[in-house]
Amino acid sequence: MNVFAIAGSLRASSSNVALVQAIAELAPSGITVTTFNALGELPLFSPDVDTSEPPPVVARFREQITNADAILICTPEYAYGMPGSLKNALDWLVSSASLYKKPVAAMSASPSPRGGDRALAWLLQTLTALDANVPESASFPISIIRNEIDVTRLMTTELGKRFSTMFAALEAASYSRKDIDRIRSTN
Repeated sequence: MNVFAIAGSLRASSSNVALVQAIAELAPSGITVTTFNALGELPLFSPDVDTSEPPPVVARFREQITNADAILICTPEYAYGMPGSLKNALDWLVSSASLYKKPVAAMSASPSPRGGDRALAWLLQTLTALDANVPESASFPISIIRNEIDVTRLMTTELGKRFSTMFAALEAASYSRKDIDRIRSTN
């Protein structure tokens, strides 16, 4: 299974970027995690620019989303919401329907005890609008993130267990989606 991962922060030393890298390291055998590194390169979304030939960086982004079996999104919390750069990226997916029924892991990570739960709520609302399939066990906030990771290494086994459960949920949802797609293509 191929998982496409998006860290919702533009900061190079972001805890969310480090978390996505740590998650990629924990991927079980048979699961490949590819990280999106061009979040800051996406132009501001505009319906006038979202034509049959969108900007090349947008076309590549959509293609990576479409080709992935599952998506992983990890957002920080800024002013009780997800960063504008992440919302902008998701806005570029509206007309393409790239996330339609696609399995998505949605999480937030924050230095606060709440774990960025308000940003996660906003992310989940946006993913619902995009018709993404977010399994319950693949969506959670991570509080006091600096105690959980060190550079790209996980510090606690409890969080590692949650990621194992998340990968299993994505894999199960991915297989269900492939069955649905197969049935549709034969009818």
